[in-house]
Amino acid sequence: MTLLLEKIFIKPDSENRRMRYGILGGIIGITVNLLLFGIKFAIGFVSNSVAIISDAFNNLSDMGSAAVVIIGSKAASAHPDREHPFGHGRIEYISSLIISIIIILVGVELFQASIDKIVNPEKTEFSWILTSVFAATVLFKIWLYFSYKYLSSRINSTVLKATARDSLNDVISTLGVAIATVIDYFISFNADGIIGLVVAVYIIYSGYSMSKETVNLLLGTQPTPERIKELRDVIISGDEVLGVHDLMVHDYGPGRIFASAHAEVSASDDPVRVHECIDALEKKAYKDCDIRLVLHTDPISVNDERVNELRDMTLGIVKALNSHYTIHDFRITDGENNINLIFDVVADDKPTENDKKHLAEQLSRLLKAVDKRYNSVIEIDDDYGM
Repeated sequence: MTLLLEKIFIKPDSENRRMRYGILGGIIGITVNLLLFGIKFAIGFVSNSVAIISDAFNNLSDMGSAAVVIIGSKAASAHPDREHPFGHGRIEYISSLIISIIIILVGVELFQASIDKIVNPEKTEFSWILTSVFAATVLFKIWLYFSYKYLSSRINSTVLKATARDSLNDVISTLGVAIATVIDYFISFNADGIIGLVVAVYIIYSGYSMSKETVNLLLGTQPTPERIKELRDVIISGDEVLGVHDLMVHDYGPGRIFASAHAEVSASDDPVRVHECIDALEKKAYKDCDIRLVLHTDPISVNDERVNELRDMTLGIVKALNSHYTIHDFRITDGENNINLIFDVVADDKPTENDKKHLAEQLSRLLKAVDKRYNSVIEIDDDYGM
């Protein structure tokens, strides 16, 4: 069914495919949840089950989540403007956060209702027909879960992933209520409130986990190792590029990834040829990785044996302190009584400012111990690509 709807509503050459997928997911969600709300509310009213009625209103809240998907998808697809030159893609993350908050609120409401049910238990009216119909609604949610999951995979959508997880929560919630109803019938045990309480805690935790993930995206998370490798490989593929450092990736929403890096090139290379190489790499990064890349060139000496010898010696001392540390932009100012060693150290363990100061002092002492003429000028960089 999902594949058929996709074929009908989303053509291969459709503009704003991402928005269309989001709207399709929202329409499916509103339709299914409206149907389930009516069925569950009727069953809960007849059987006098607070868990079933609460679960029905959970479906009603899911309609709100589906509406958020539609509104968020449309808003996120808006073109960049003067106030938002990088586009509006992060609205999708905000939509995911709203959905996670809705999930938490639903969980809190169910928690309160379940506590009341435990304190003031009421007999749940049982009917095999009503219970079977209620349990059968799980199939709708399972289908909705896989539909959301499929649609989210097509565009790597965080908001559709959030609604998929919400649907999975509903499957667990509904099964829990069905089990409680059967237990209450056979052994006259107040399982309705207890199972409702367990389900409520699970829903709250699920919403919290989802909100934490979304907040991390809004604050800015480090790119995946696969993404870093992919981008580094593109940069290193340039004939004129000898190395890369200070790679930073900025996420402004799906399809709006920007990055910057320093590409090391030989100081003796023709600058025109280097520029052509860098320009080609920036275009390659956009074509192959869908990343808008800006490269800065760092000319380094590659034919000076003395500089190379001092660089290798310095790198050895740095590696002895931490094998994951690297150096770049190494250069010297030579003299008879003073030799300045100027370089940057890339630290991957996120040191504080005090840690950076102590590290620079420690390296300076170690280099001075090798030769008292060595004066170090050291800059400690964070590795934003780790």
